[in-house]
Amino acid sequence: MPFLRNFHYYYCWGLLLFLTMSTTELAAAFQLPMQKKTSLLVASISAADKDTLTAPTKTSLSAPEEALSDIFVPNVFNFAAYQDMNVDEEEDSRVWVPQTDCLSFRPLCLCVSQGYYVNLLKFKGGGILGRHRHAAPVHALTFKGTWGYPEHDWKAGPGSYVFEPPGETHTLLVDDDCDEMITLFHVTAALLYTDENNKVIGFDDVFTKLEKAKKWYAECGLGEDYVQQFVR
Repeated sequence: MPFLRNFHYYYCWGLLLFLTMSTTELAAAFQLPMQKKTSLLVASISAADKDTLTAPTKTSLSAPEEALSDIFVPNVFNFAAYQDMNVDEEEDSRVWVPQTDCLSFRPLCLCVSQGYYVNLLKFKGGGILGRHRHAAPVHALTFKGTWGYPEHDWKAGPGSYVFEPPGETHTLLVDDDCDEMITLFHVTAALLYTDENNKVIGFDDVFTKLEKAKKWYAECGLGEDYVQQFVR
């Protein structure tokens, strides 16, 4: 993948910057106004009702009153400058762990010692990651394609950074006209899947990601132990 050259260098120093700055400091550094919390909540996440996600109705708060606002920085890096790099390096498609027909992930760090994971999330031809709530912060850096949350008015694209505060509930939406979306997500603690009544119906964390990766790598021929290189 062309843009993965020098990836660890840019990711490490970039993530260090974001993790060591407060929400207010980040907004000030990029000369951005602090975005207000939305009170919009998606009523349904089924594929049949996907069109309704672009115009959610006011049903309940998407985050507690005490929760901080999100941060959206449109252009952190210009990934277009790296599109011609590593063109001779073939990627083994088996490193991508399928979650659904259109969604897969590639683990980069599965930190069982501290309860977080870093992975690339890839959508092919649009799709939805079901309505979910975060118990801890999330950092996202988009490499390719566009995506967003109906609960917010921004849309992430290549080179954009997003901070998601603890306590927020949202639904990740990739439009059908997006051929491929690839975004790096740094997720701490559990991602809680909820229904329209905010009842928890499932979850993902570093341990469920690890189990999915182990199962897939055993099935695809890379071997179950292939994932151990990412475990810390």
